[in-house]
Amino acid sequence: MHIFRYLIVFIFISVGTGLFAQEKLQTEKFEVAGNCAMCKKRIETAGKDSGAESIEWDATTGIATVTFDADKITVDKIKQGIAAVGHDTEGFRADDAVYEELHECCLYDRLGSDDHHSADTTHADHAHDENGGHDHDHDHEVTGVVVNESEKGDLTPITEVTIYWLDDPSKKVKTNENGVFKIMHQKPFRRLVFSHASMQGDTVEVKNLHEVLVIQARNNTLQEIVVTRRQKSNYISKLSPNRVETITAKELFKAACCDLSESFSTNASVDVVSSDAVTGSKQIQMLGLAGIYSQLTVEGLPGPRGFASPLGLNSIAGTWIEAINISKGIGSVANGFENMAGQINVELKKPHNSEKLYFNAYANNMGRTDVNLNLSHHINEKWSVGLLLHDNFMYNKEMNFSNNGFRDMPVGNLFSGVNRWHFENGKGIIAQFGVKFLHDDRVGGQIDFNEKTDKYTTNKYGLGFKNQRIEGFGKLGYVFPTNKHRSIGLQLSASQYKQESYFGLNSYDNEQNSFYANLLFQDILGNVAHKYKVGASLQYDKLNEDLNRYNSENDYSYQFGRKEAVAGAFAEYTFSPNEKFDAVLGLRQDYNNIYGWFTTPRAVLRYEPVLGTTIRLSSGRGQRTANIFAENLGIFASSRTINGLSSLVNGEGAYGLKPEVSWNTGLTFDQSFQLFGRESGVSVELFHNNFQNQVVVDFENPREVSFYNLDGKSYSNSLQAELRFMPLNHFEVRMAYRMLDVKTDYNSGRLQKPLTAKHRGFMNLAYNLHSGWSFDYTLNVVGPKRLPNTSGNPVEYQLASQSDAYVTMNAQVSKSFGKNKNFDIYVGGENLSNFYQKDPILAFDQPFGQNFDTNMLWGPIAGRMFYTGIRYHIK
Repeated sequence: MHIFRYLIVFIFISVGTGLFAQEKLQTEKFEVAGNCAMCKKRIETAGKDSGAESIEWDATTGIATVTFDADKITVDKIKQGIAAVGHDTEGFRADDAVYEELHECCLYDRLGSDDHHSADTTHADHAHDENGGHDHDHDHEVTGVVVNESEKGDLTPITEVTIYWLDDPSKKVKTNENGVFKIMHQKPFRRLVFSHASMQGDTVEVKNLHEVLVIQARNNTLQEIVVTRRQKSNYISKLSPNRVETITAKELFKAACCDLSESFSTNASVDVVSSDAVTGSKQIQMLGLAGIYSQLTVEGLPGPRGFASPLGLNSIAGTWIEAINISKGIGSVANGFENMAGQINVELKKPHNSEKLYFNAYANNMGRTDVNLNLSHHINEKWSVGLLLHDNFMYNKEMNFSNNGFRDMPVGNLFSGVNRWHFENGKGIIAQFGVKFLHDDRVGGQIDFNEKTDKYTTNKYGLGFKNQRIEGFGKLGYVFPTNKHRSIGLQLSASQYKQESYFGLNSYDNEQNSFYANLLFQDILGNVAHKYKVGASLQYDKLNEDLNRYNSENDYSYQFGRKEAVAGAFAEYTFSPNEKFDAVLGLRQDYNNIYGWFTTPRAVLRYEPVLGTTIRLSSGRGQRTANIFAENLGIFASSRTINGLSSLVNGEGAYGLKPEVSWNTGLTFDQSFQLFGRESGVSVELFHNNFQNQVVVDFENPREVSFYNLDGKSYSNSLQAELRFMPLNHFEVRMAYRMLDVKTDYNSGRLQKPLTAKHRGFMNLAYNLHSGWSFDYTLNVVGPKRLPNTSGNPVEYQLASQSDAYVTMNAQVSKSFGKNKNFDIYVGGENLSNFYQKDPILAFDQPFGQNFDTNMLWGPIAGRMFYTGIRYHIK
């Protein structure tokens, strides 16, 4: 709270004293897609024609720096002008017909495109190689373009230019009508000769076979111009005030990525762990905290939350995803108040800019099969419609690596789909709406469990889920034609979630009906240095739970529920005096019908002292209501009793517990630099999360589980360092190390959070070739984890105080085929080190005894797995 106050004082003193005094001219930066010198000329000319005082486009980073008079023109007008000549910009996509008419060497990868292979005529995926790049095991063509620059700076192609290798003049090629040439490389040749009847020739050393050569004629002399840019599959926005890490569809292709829970396997920031040893549910972890403390949204709307959160990650297919934005720490107040550790926003494929058809089929040796089908159709210039389908089958009842007689994964079928519509009239109105559906039916437990004969008996132990979720959503936005910075938007979502489940002799059913509305208005104050957002939101949840135990001496049956409504208003101010500094101050005031009024302040600072160095500081408050049973499904699968169950059920509001409240403060440092002649970067992150109140989940007594309000301290400290570089052409390396210090005051004293590794190492290697081959490898080193106290168990059911460290390795090889490289075959393996926990279930031989416990899962439950699949798309 003190940091937030200091930030407010600092900003207002700075403004009052004129520290950031404004000039009439404003400077902004934004991304523009392009490839070469011809692109640079076209982009900068279009920017000036659209009203910019000056514009410089950096082909290496893809960032345009624009200076303009804010009283005469808006930056959106400049972006639109650039998009009109064929180059995608942030927020404005070039018309497909204009893009396709660009020069051959200018056909860049579209912004937001999911096509994970560059076109053969581009060099977008390869940076400049200072050390050569001739050691290849395949034939390769060198591609280039020869252009002439007039006195006015116009670029035109030069035809009939002769090109040959200096070491072999006998094999010559000539430029075509577009000035483009292709010549087959011959080892070990390094120098190309360019000659023309009316111009002085040039000899050029080819340093990178995969880089487009640009030869430009000035004063009748041919000479090389080096312009390169590499698109990244995983990147951190340099201009956003919040530190947002974006995982693109290209990155997701590095693994099978069948659903959202598997989409973070090549990412060091987010962990995905199994919640217990029998239900198959997974949860994400950020900053050492459970996924319930990270806000999951889908295109800004609430994702699976509340009762749906434990099994919700499986409902979003990886092939639906266009990008995933990860923001650690505190986010914008416009997104709500529940964010405590970070936000994960999933952008799905849009019908107006995705493939007409996308098909994916996947199968592994453990009995799992996935089938995905995406369809989109442009009805007319205004309307588009899309359909996203996902079907998952798991039918291997005997998968049991630990030989304890229990299925490692429940078997059954999950089906989910999205039907969505997009409308844009070209006059400022944009509308999206659609329906989502999920049906999940699975059965687990002992291998020979038969649901028809053994359910709710002690014959065999079994468990099962039948989950169904349906959601309707809509977005309506209007951008004012006279002021592109001014807009108003309305977001709406309504959903129903039902779960029927049983665990041995226990049953747990729930139902959640939710409604969400968010109204947002944004504009500038005088000029673009002062921006603001204001709005109001409503979140309503009606929740009911039924908990029963059958055929036992301590039968119980509880029905309980609540209606929770939170309504509030928010305001956010952004101060951006120049491209080096941003300050964002936000404030929410909400009323919860159970807990009353509460205030949510948040602040973010971004400072770029020198080009390539970005420092961010964030601080703010988060609040949420715990759903203790739905968020801890594993407790029903064990013989642990729920301590004080009657008082929890009969308590006022949400189980008689207080809301969870925490403050999060983060400091991040990002530095880009050149290593091995290529773009590289290093990042360091520090985050501290301090709970004012937390609902403590206490497993320290092996016979029971307790839920109670925090009495004392609970905090998490997270340190992460990451290095990204390219040691060779085509070869990307990312390495990271993370250290966590997460402690809570339990009734038995202050303890490190159980089942959470203090240390983790990560490495991802990616090697991609123009020939269509891709090779990916991921290594994870996970340190020991503290295990809950089991000293009260019989000796044979006692565990050590901490787990072993372990290593997992994943790898994938894929190959693209076809003229447009629209058909892929991929094969891969997960957990290649074949490490799995040998004792995932305590007292597995007595599933109805008092020591049976499925919650002590600290490592992988399954060993080595292999998979294969195909992908096919039509643009």
